Amino acid sequence: MSRSTDVVSVKTGLVSITFRQLGVDAVLDVMRRAELSAVEWGGDVHVPAGDVAAAKRTATASADHGVAVVAYGSYYRAGETAPGDFDDVLRTAVALGAPRIRVWAGAAGSADVTPERRDRVAADLRRITELAAREGVEIAVEHHPNTLTDTLDSALALYAAAGHPGLRPYWQPRLGLGPAEALREVTALLPALVTVHVFTWTADGARRPLAEGAPLWEPVLGALRDRDDAERYALLEFVQDDDPEALVRDAVTLRSWLAGS
Repeated sequence: MSRSTDVVSVKTGLVSITFRQLGVDAVLDVMRRAELSAVEWGGDVHVPAGDVAAAKRTATASADHGVAVVAYGSYYRAGETAPGDFDDVLRTAVALGAPRIRVWAGAAGSADVTPERRDRVAADLRRITELAAREGVEIAVEHHPNTLTDTLDSALALYAAAGHPGLRPYWQPRLGLGPAEALREVTALLPALVTVHVFTWTADGARRPLAEGAPLWEPVLGALRDRDDAERYALLEFVQDDDPEALVRDAVTLRSWLAGS
């Protein structure tokens, strides 16, 4: 299969939950059309936690399509999910060949948690990061509303409290976030930041063509592109109308930004 080669250190890809309505092979076919080379497989539909056979099949299918598996998108909530459930998540990620596992930092926003609950989240992040590191896997914490990464200050404090070098941030813009604040957050998270989830939404959550987010995304992606200390990923997510054609269009936009054109 022919595929364009990214010429910058930021690789383009897809978060598979963008197309929950499609099976694994159909997702990979859309990625081929969009010329995307990396995927984060979601743990809710495509590769359920504990289904090692599905993980192995998906790993093989991805390799056959020339797509690198760069993450396993779990729904493990540190400090909230039953600790033993992480065993299935880790086994699945290893079978999938994923170098990192995406998790969430608890189940409540930073303004609503007690110090004890925050400590529990940090301790669990430290625990699962250590377990994953034994298998050569990193833990990536998604920056998400209603978790302890809902603000930059809370996220940085959480990472410091967890205190493990295998813990990575996963950044995405919050609804209504302005370009200057977005750039400030991403800059503060570097060099640990490995992946951004890329989409354009209005302040009230309506999905729009990615190109309309140029004032935010061009500086953010430029900050990632201008570093040469690690390979990073810009993964498209939540395209307009869940439409594969929207992904193809947005992928063209994303590559043009990363190329600086």
